[in-house]
Amino acid sequence: MNSSFHRSCLDMNMLCQTFTSCRNTARKLPRTGSPRRCAPSERSPGGPRVCGAIVLLLLLCPTAGLADGPEPLTVKHVKVYAVPGRFGGWPANHGIWSWGNEILVGFSAGYYKDRGPYHHIDKQKPEEHLLARSLDGGETWTIENPAEKGALIPVGEALHGVPPPGLKEKPWRDCPGGIDFTHPDFCMTVRMTSAHSGPARFYYSTDRGHNWKGPFRLPTFGQPGLAPRTDYIVDGKHELMLFLTAPKPNGREGRPFCVRTTDGGRTWKFVSWIVANPKGFAIMPSTVRLGPRELLTAIRRRSGAKRWIETYRSFDNAQSWRLDTVPAPDLGEGNPPSLIRLRDGRLCLTYGYRAEPFSIRARLSRDNGRTWQPEIILRNDGGGRDLGYPRTVQRPDGKIVTVYYFHDTPDGDRYIAATIWQPSAIE
Repeated sequence: MNSSFHRSCLDMNMLCQTFTSCRNTARKLPRTGSPRRCAPSERSPGGPRVCGAIVLLLLLCPTAGLADGPEPLTVKHVKVYAVPGRFGGWPANHGIWSWGNEILVGFSAGYYKDRGPYHHIDKQKPEEHLLARSLDGGETWTIENPAEKGALIPVGEALHGVPPPGLKEKPWRDCPGGIDFTHPDFCMTVRMTSAHSGPARFYYSTDRGHNWKGPFRLPTFGQPGLAPRTDYIVDGKHELMLFLTAPKPNGREGRPFCVRTTDGGRTWKFVSWIVANPKGFAIMPSTVRLGPRELLTAIRRRSGAKRWIETYRSFDNAQSWRLDTVPAPDLGEGNPPSLIRLRDGRLCLTYGYRAEPFSIRARLSRDNGRTWQPEIILRNDGGGRDLGYPRTVQRPDGKIVTVYYFHDTPDGDRYIAATIWQPSAIE
């Protein structure tokens, strides 16, 4: 072998080892927040030359920068419901459920209309409440209309359109109780009629949402009304904790609280306020159980021009709550949280960001939500503020499926999308 070539290879090998050593040392340094770009004044005069050398090094020694590192964040975007001229929106108002790779999610489907700064849905045309089902972990979807079987029929002033013609919801009735919440194919959805004050009802299914029983009325717990979305925790065969929103004393939305049934839905008892009388509103809780008596809930907040997400923690099985963290301090025009616990013990919080760059984002926590890792941008190519309202589940293979509504251009149709991503790629 040519001696000069041999020396060059040895020198390059040493340089690769040095680069890898520096990289591994850098990984051990504490992370203090999201990465940022350096301003021109912060860059060293030799910066371009150093960057050029590193690029050359990576070309000549590609494993130096990649050996024993985390796998790259893989993201796949899938359209769940995308129909020209239609408006798909607000999965968080409906709910999501999963059984292995089978995923079911609810959403609203109206008709597109340009309404300037407001939701681009035609308020004079019918709004349907549909379901999307995937049997392959969110890769492909089929659309179902439960109203064809007389269930989940849209009613009330909370609608963004009008009720579909020819449909009438069955009379509400009191639940007889005895629901087996631990049934392997159980799912439940809670629906409001008004965002401020009005009655609410629930449906449940024991065949993965193919057929629904209900509507069953919920008591108002001494409040002017309820504005619930679907957020519950099963604690036993006939025991379930439900997280709701009620109007504030001034009649406007809202303040979150929790209730419990121990007889399979026949009776419900008020447990506690999560936020008793917030400034602005505190709505749309998303809750996980962390232990026999510990719970964490994420709350959508608004006060004045500020929109954010904050978490509250309970150590006494929801008897009392305390403000814990603010994992999303700025959401532009606001969006609700979706909080889940992953099988490896981490927490995953997903939400929409209604400001430029209009995006879908996430944060992970390794310590039960006491601290949060830097924000993850799942996508930032939104066409405007009309997006988000996510619901999130984890697949058996560990990947996360986040379902939300989205649009690509300011005047584009609003559609339901899913992002499939790998949390193990995040250190």
